[in-house]
Amino acid sequence: MNPALQEMLSRYPRGSADESVNALREVLQELALLGLWRGKFFEQAAFYGGTALRILYGLDRFSEDMDFSLLQPDANFSLERYLPYVERELQSWGFHASVEAKAKTVDSAIESAFLKANTREQLLVIEAEEEVAAGVHPGQVLRVKFEVDTDPPPDFSTETKFCLQPIPFSVLTYSQPSLFAGKMHALLCRTWGRRVKGRDWYDFVWYVGRGTELDLHHLEARMRQSGHYDDGAPLTESRFREILAERIASLDVARAKADVVRFLPDASSAEVWSREFFTAVADKVEVAPLP
Repeated sequence: MNPALQEMLSRYPRGSADESVNALREVLQELALLGLWRGKFFEQAAFYGGTALRILYGLDRFSEDMDFSLLQPDANFSLERYLPYVERELQSWGFHASVEAKAKTVDSAIESAFLKANTREQLLVIEAEEEVAAGVHPGQVLRVKFEVDTDPPPDFSTETKFCLQPIPFSVLTYSQPSLFAGKMHALLCRTWGRRVKGRDWYDFVWYVGRGTELDLHHLEARMRQSGHYDDGAPLTESRFREILAERIASLDVARAKADVVRFLPDASSAEVWSREFFTAVADKVEVAPLP
């Protein structure tokens, strides 16, 4: 195995099939970012979402998908032109994966693609223990979804982060306050049904625990674009806190826990969850001063 890959993998426990697959997925995600950088993708777009938080800011849970936002709206943007860079990058490090754009079935501002690879075969590439690889079904497919918002809501801020493995490269990403706004939009506005996203609530606690300020201006822009805030007045801090309190009051905590556990290195970190707990966390949210 390439020494640079060995160094990347040394960060992860790999004693079980789940641990090995999580490590494999994250290495593929980082190589995908490297391929996008080679293709100059980050001159047009910024990385955001849970995987950006995980790879660039140290979030302590795993994340599956990779989300990006154009810097300026562009209805003619094509993600497909950048995908060969990702596929070649993966191949150059010994991985056999396809990266294909997803055809749109509805009119949407989201461009999508999927990275797909045979899980067991790629575990062998990273020299997983035989008994670990044997615990994975021969036909199991590892998938990573790429999504690009081609009509991004305004008023976000970005910064450049540097990755040092497997080689040094740079990634343009949302700043933490703007990332927090994106997460709050998902937490407040995502349609739940029976699929509560516990990952949203875990990340919410992570942001607040680190004193990250919330970019309320960008949150308002997101909520207006999605139709979840149409008041003639600006979104104030007090109104935001009312909306958040209403969301917490309707939260199915048990379903939230069930969703997030498989992504956590220590499942006990969600044991304290309750509506009372999230109310206490909400009280500690710090809102960034308006520009």
